[in-house]
Amino acid sequence: MDPISKKEDIIFRSKLPDIYIPKHLPLHSYCFENISKHSKRPCLINGPTGEVYTYEEVELASRKVASGLSKLGVQQGDSIMLLLPNSPEYVLAFLGSSHIGAITTMANPYFTPAEVVKQAKASRAKIIVTQACHVAKVEGYALDNGVKVMCIDAPPAEWCLSFSELTSADEKDIPAVKIHPDDVVALPYSSGTTGLPKGVMLTHKGLVTSVAQQVDGENPNLYGSQRRCDAKFEIVSVLELIQKYKVTIGPFVPPIVLAIAKSPVVDKYELSSVRMVLSGAAPLGKELEEAARVKFPNAIVGQGYGMTEAGPVLSMCLAFAKQPFEIKSGACGTVVINAEMKIVDTETGASLGRNQPGEICIRGDQIMKGYLNDPVATENTIDKEGWLHTGDIGFIDNDDEIFIVDRLKELIKYKGFQVAPAELEALLLNHPSVSAAAVVSMQDEQAGEVPVAFVVRSNGSIVSEDKIKKYISDQVVFYKRLSRVFFIDSIPVSPSGKILRKELRARLAAGFT
Repeated sequence: MDPISKKEDIIFRSKLPDIYIPKHLPLHSYCFENISKHSKRPCLINGPTGEVYTYEEVELASRKVASGLSKLGVQQGDSIMLLLPNSPEYVLAFLGSSHIGAITTMANPYFTPAEVVKQAKASRAKIIVTQACHVAKVEGYALDNGVKVMCIDAPPAEWCLSFSELTSADEKDIPAVKIHPDDVVALPYSSGTTGLPKGVMLTHKGLVTSVAQQVDGENPNLYGSQRRCDAKFEIVSVLELIQKYKVTIGPFVPPIVLAIAKSPVVDKYELSSVRMVLSGAAPLGKELEEAARVKFPNAIVGQGYGMTEAGPVLSMCLAFAKQPFEIKSGACGTVVINAEMKIVDTETGASLGRNQPGEICIRGDQIMKGYLNDPVATENTIDKEGWLHTGDIGFIDNDDEIFIVDRLKELIKYKGFQVAPAELEALLLNHPSVSAAAVVSMQDEQAGEVPVAFVVRSNGSIVSEDKIKKYISDQVVFYKRLSRVFFIDSIPVSPSGKILRKELRARLAAGFT
């Protein structure tokens, strides 16, 4: 694949040819387009219970849920929130919402009440689907604002609804809606390249394109087969299920690869069925790649590269193409099919050729429509020519392999979770003993990156590191907690007032304590 010059841009494409993608179909219709061929095959396996749902059962249940949501007043364009771990109900609620042209936003169940409510309010969710143990987080907000709360387990109060009300509805009562390809179907939250978390508007066309890029054509990858739903990662449980179900493809984040590589119990299990380990969400180091190959002797180990705003996958390895390509250690594959990529100079914006590091930009139908109610942030991320600027620095080598070498954006990745420095800085500045603050990432073997703060104390204050850390930990989910707090005389800023995070990270690298 030779770069194509277009308007002086050097554009890179996949090694594989483009394919036909039915972008006119709503997401749920595309997912079940070939159900007649696979109706009796397992689609979902509930890891904790072993319950198996066939494609036919999932398709029917999703239509029942659609009807049930409609009866509860959810209309086309409305939003529902999933405050759930991985579970069959998560899938059914998402697909049911898609059927009636509604939007699903997803929140981490470990979020604090303030974090959950903030997202529920911003997304205007009419229903929150959750577990009984999380109802207290949203009870006050829901009762004050007429938001319905639904539990997938036994409701803890009479005012809560049961998910069974949806799955027992009559699927024939789904209202007729006309869904446009550019209608929003999913609303995950991301900090993007900078700032506070924002609603990422992903459309039916975008997600159909993204799924097709991963499962169709000459490289049918992991998302085309049955999925196992585990509420949380427990290494013994995962190993048992791999052995029991003879799992063939393992989509793991680096911390899980690390846990498997270091656990002494791994050798007790039969893992020879795994033929591919695909890592994403954060970089997988060369040492971990090698360790994974030892634990999964029959598997190809490869990496993908994604970003919520990109729909989310930008690149993936082509190990299972009809003519498989060699995987290079440290590379994160090649750009996905039906998309364009370019590398631009961070200073001049000029398009760069092979082996020249610059900001990675992606263009295609899979990228987000924009940020919810934030046109300025949207314009700062997607330029007038439709290129989404990732904020990641990388290069494309002579074999079209993509390597990530640095990050322009401020985002911190803790075990694949996003931590926005601006969010923590805003909390720090509310502390009466803090006059200025900056949050940056620090390397960590277990987590990849952890957030640390540089703090300027208010005049006369003697507030301690532990008190600052506790002040933050009381307000945020576990992965946003500060690992360290460093007290300094002033925060380095540019003439325009922008925090010079690179300088702070350099101090950490030099052993600042």
